[in-house]
Amino acid sequence: MPQLRNSNKHGLQRSNTLENQTLKKDERWLMSKQIRTARRSGLILFMLIAGGCSSTLTMNDTPVGSTTPGHSENTAQATETSTSAEASPSAAGTSSTGSLPAGLNLDPDDWKSWPVMPILTANLPDIYQLGQELGNNAHALSIFGDCQSKPEVFLGIFETDPDAYASLPEELQQTVDQFMGSFNRPSPTVKDATTAGGLLWPEWHAGMFGCMVSETPVDCELRIHQPSFVIINVGTHWVTRNQQYLRTIIQQLVDHGVVPILATKVDDRYQGEQTNHDLAVLAVEFSIPLWNFWAAALEFPDHGVYSKEGQWGLGDVYLSDQALELYRLSGLQALDLVWRAATGR
Repeated sequence: MPQLRNSNKHGLQRSNTLENQTLKKDERWLMSKQIRTARRSGLILFMLIAGGCSSTLTMNDTPVGSTTPGHSENTAQATETSTSAEASPSAAGTSSTGSLPAGLNLDPDDWKSWPVMPILTANLPDIYQLGQELGNNAHALSIFGDCQSKPEVFLGIFETDPDAYASLPEELQQTVDQFMGSFNRPSPTVKDATTAGGLLWPEWHAGMFGCMVSETPVDCELRIHQPSFVIINVGTHWVTRNQQYLRTIIQQLVDHGVVPILATKVDDRYQGEQTNHDLAVLAVEFSIPLWNFWAAALEFPDHGVYSKEGQWGLGDVYLSDQALELYRLSGLQALDLVWRAATGR
């Protein structure tokens, strides 16, 4: 059986990074957290969030303050030369990004016609470099999501199954090597029924993973894992507040020098098309990558989703075997493209 390359080396690098953290980094983290807390003063979160992987729905309908991003002024400056790729095995890997546009020259209302692979923008290296200066781990990836983002469902297979790893093109194997240890880990930001609002609610992590009671799951994940990239793959949404919650999360990531990758959802539970439109709006607003898996899954019957026996109330929300295979591969391809663009590889 083929062995996962460089896993020990990367594991040692991550271990050394954590063991050699200095007081200066800790001070930067505390200062950043204080700024974040001040920005969110008056932000009142709810009691319980709806779940797309659960049939329950309970929520306190309390208004939440929004955060105004500082990136929207660049959104009309994109050109038609943006780099993109099709989500197919033959398109795996990355060519040189060349001169990247300042923003996304795309209409959020037309998100269904957006390419599957993210369009790369010139601000990605700047976000990444800020994160490196703040002490983010270049080998750390985080995923924010619900049951469809669990390691055994999403990218964990590339870390745990040597055959799945060996089936990848060399470029994607390099990407797996780069983030080895991030694909198959439990985290406070992946859990059944996680919503964008839940990621901002301190009680959602239930005090697990070493999270402090005052921290949101996002706060905790940024502190304990120090990611350089985050895939926001939340399939469960409280529609009326969804864009507002996601904007708050994205702004926090960008402020911490973490490159966000947004992912559209396939199913239409909780008004999935409205959710995907919200994601497209935010991608343009912040000039950040959007992985349009909704478009990739059009090739499958029933859009690649079905209902599980005994869970008919949820509707068609679970991916078929074929759709799941493409889900994993295209997600890894999207990460590969963004990672190489942000780091200049």
